Amino acid sequence: MYAYTSSKSLFERAQQSIPGGVNSPVRAFKSVGGTPVFVAKAKGAYLYDEDGQKYIDYIASWGPMILGHAYQPVISAIQKKAEDSTSFGAPTLLEIEMAELIKSMAPNVDLIRMVNSGTEACMSAIRLARGYTGRNKFIKFEGCYHGHADMFLVKAGSGLATFNIQTVPGVTAGNAQDTLTAPYNDLAAVAQLVAEHKDEVAAIIIEPVAGNMGCILPQEGFIEGLRALCTREGILLIFDEVMTGFRMAPGGAQEVLGVDADLVCYGKVIGAGMPVGAFGGKKAIMEHIAPLGNVYQAGTLSGNPLAMAAGIALLKELQARPETYKELEEKTLYLRDGLNKVLSASGLDYVINQKGSMISVHFSAHPVTDFATAAAADTAFFNRFFHEMLQRGIYLPPSAFESWFLNNALSYADLDETIAAAQSSLAAILGK
Repeated sequence: MYAYTSSKSLFERAQQSIPGGVNSPVRAFKSVGGTPVFVAKAKGAYLYDEDGQKYIDYIASWGPMILGHAYQPVISAIQKKAEDSTSFGAPTLLEIEMAELIKSMAPNVDLIRMVNSGTEACMSAIRLARGYTGRNKFIKFEGCYHGHADMFLVKAGSGLATFNIQTVPGVTAGNAQDTLTAPYNDLAAVAQLVAEHKDEVAAIIIEPVAGNMGCILPQEGFIEGLRALCTREGILLIFDEVMTGFRMAPGGAQEVLGVDADLVCYGKVIGAGMPVGAFGGKKAIMEHIAPLGNVYQAGTLSGNPLAMAAGIALLKELQARPETYKELEEKTLYLRDGLNKVLSASGLDYVINQKGSMISVHFSAHPVTDFATAAAADTAFFNRFFHEMLQRGIYLPPSAFESWFLNNALSYADLDETIAAAQSSLAAILGK
C-alpha cells in the first residue's frame, strides 16, 4: 500500500504560506478527505509523487495532456522557444500560426483572440456577447463551470459542489441578478427564462458535453434546441470547449454534435497544458473586440510564445494523426466495459457516463443527466472508492463532480490494471 510521507510533510509546510496549502481548491482533497498527493514529475500516462510512487493518471492536467505527459515534440518546442526569451509583450509569428491552425481544425471560427486561461476566455466571450447584443443578462446551466469570474459563480458545479458552496462571498447581487440559471438538459426551462426576460438575454453559455458534474451528455435535441432558440431570439450561443475542444475531435464538440456555436472558448489544451486560453467565432461578432471595436479586452501575456509553441506542437500532431481520436475512444470504451463488468458483479447501484475520451462513474440508482442527479449520487462511497484506487496506484479526480480524462499514452495493460484495481477496491470496501 502507498505511503504519503513526503506529501504529508509538504502539505503541512504549504499551509503555512498558501491558503489551504493549495493554489486551486480541488487539489486540497477536502471533498474526498486525506492528504493531497504532491507530484514531482510525470511522463506518458504516469504521475510520480515526491516519494517516487507511480500512479496511472486519469486527470491529464484536467484534459490537455491528450498525448500524455512530457510529450517530446511539445517539450522540445518549449525548450527551443525559451532560448529566445519567455515573453515579449509584442506580436509574434507564433500567434498567427496558432490562430490559423485553430481555424483549420475548428468549424465556424473566423477570428480568434488568445488569452491566458479558460476563465479569461469565457469571461471575455460574455463581455463580447453583451457588447455585441446590447443586452446584459446571460443564461448558464446548474453544474457547468466556466471559471471563477464573478458572474459564473452562481450554481457553478465542480469546485463549488466539492466544497458545498452555494452562495459565494464577494460576488455582488448585481452579478447574480444578471446570471440566469437553468438545469442542464432542460430546454423548456431555458425557453421559459428567455420568455420571462424578453430581449434581455445576450448569451447562453454551456459546456456542450459537461465535465464539471462528472461527464454529463446532452440529451437528444437539447443542444439543437438551444441553437434554434438562440437564432430565433437574437441570443449568442457560446460553447465552453475548455474541456472538449480538440479532445472530442479535431473540431471539438461542434464537430461531434454537428451544431455551430456563435462563440467558442478554449483552454490549456491549445498550450499543451501551458497557461493559455482563447475565444473565437464569427467575424461579424469578433470584429467588436478592440482594437477593431469598442469591447475592450487585453493581456500582456496573451499569445505567450512558450504556450503558442507548445500548443502548435500538440495540435499539429493531432491534426496529422486524426486516428488518435479513434484510438482514445476505443481505450475509453474498453475501460468503460471493464468497469461495467466489475461494478455489475458488485451488486452496487451505479451509472457510467462516457463520451469520447471523457468518462465518469456515479454511484447512483438513477440516470445522471444534470447537476441535481449528480449530487444525488452516493458521494461518500465515491470518496472511499477514490482512496482505495489511489492506494493501488490509480489517480482519479479527487471529487465525484469531475470527469475523468484519458490520454493516448495509456496502454491496454494500464487499463487492465485500472479495472483490476477497481475490482479489488470494491472488494475492500464491501468486505468481500
